[in-house]
Amino acid sequence: MKKLQFLVIGKNQEILETLQRIIENNEGWQAEIQNDEALCYQYIEENQVDIVLLSSGLEEEFEKEIKVFCENSGKEIKVIDHYGGGSGLLKNEVYSLFPNLQP
Repeated sequence: MKKLQFLVIGKNQEILETLQRIIENNEGWQAEIQNDEALCYQYIEENQVDIVLLSSGLEEEFEKEIKVFCENSGKEIKVIDHYGGGSGLLKNEVYSLFPNLQP
């Protein structure tokens, strides 16, 4: 099974922690959570990141900038705009980006 590294970015710490639990409940999936936009760029540069998951509370301008940054990073980083909907929706979002992971 392919391992996936997530960077989950948002402003609500409780939601971030919940997303981390949901993600890490899947075999081979690991999540780093971050509520400080400024630190996200450095984290992406220094670490393997497969998916940047954008959660609630972020400014629209930051969302645009981080998407461009990921696209131009030279890495194959996928970005998911995730604003809720439960673990089923999150899995479907991931599987749509990585269809080979579907059970």
